[in-house]
Amino acid sequence: MNEIIKGDCLEVMKTMEDDSVDLTVTSPPYDNLRSYKGYKFDFEGIAEELYRVTKEGGVVVWVVGDTTVKGSETGTSFKQALYFKEIGFNLHDTMIYQKSGIPFPEFNRYYPSFEYMFVFSKRKPKTSNLIMDRKNIHYGATLDRLKHGRQADGSLKQSSCYGKKRKIKEFGVRYNIWQYSNAPSNGTKDKIAYKHPATFPEKLVEDHIKSWSNEGDIVLDPMCGSGTTLKMAKKNKRKFIGIEIAQEYVDIARARIKSMQDTLI
Repeated sequence: MNEIIKGDCLEVMKTMEDDSVDLTVTSPPYDNLRSYKGYKFDFEGIAEELYRVTKEGGVVVWVVGDTTVKGSETGTSFKQALYFKEIGFNLHDTMIYQKSGIPFPEFNRYYPSFEYMFVFSKRKPKTSNLIMDRKNIHYGATLDRLKHGRQADGSLKQSSCYGKKRKIKEFGVRYNIWQYSNAPSNGTKDKIAYKHPATFPEKLVEDHIKSWSNEGDIVLDPMCGSGTTLKMAKKNKRKFIGIEIAQEYVDIARARIKSMQDTLI
């Protein structure tokens, strides 16, 4: 607990107890978008181990994108999402990580500016602390509640809350498209983190940790890279387990965690 383990995440997870992790936040080395030291990536085995170690009601946040090969996007993200469902996970939410910085596409495509954030749950999520920071433009107004609902056969049925009024709150639940700056130095102030080729924005990870876990819960990143998930878990008073196969990235992650500890002393 609260350690960064060097090793193959598939083999390390096999040593972990069943139903022991509350939340996983990770991003795999998908397609050929990331060169990962030539290590083999056994997606199916990793997904199955994640299901085993996740607690009932636990959540896995899987951040992934696709590359384009011979004029066609690979669709790897969708294939992985469907496999998670096949082995027992619920696809609780399909979210979008919208980036501020983008690569230039081929001349006949729109600019690619997002990755998927699949939120899988083992049964119904036991924790759901939805972030409410979306400013309501009708704040303070009183509106009628929904009068009709669409039925399975296409017909409309009057809602049970017909005629009831509701006052609009100042802030509503955030939409499931989250935008973060992915420009250098905006994702983290830890310069050492940028020695890793693909870092998470710290705020992205922190928002998922706050949404799907509580203080004292166990957060796992089986491919922890530069250690952003672990750092945000520690910052938000969660326990963490990090696994990383490349020694140089283990060193980076450990340095970031140690820097946090030194700052707190």
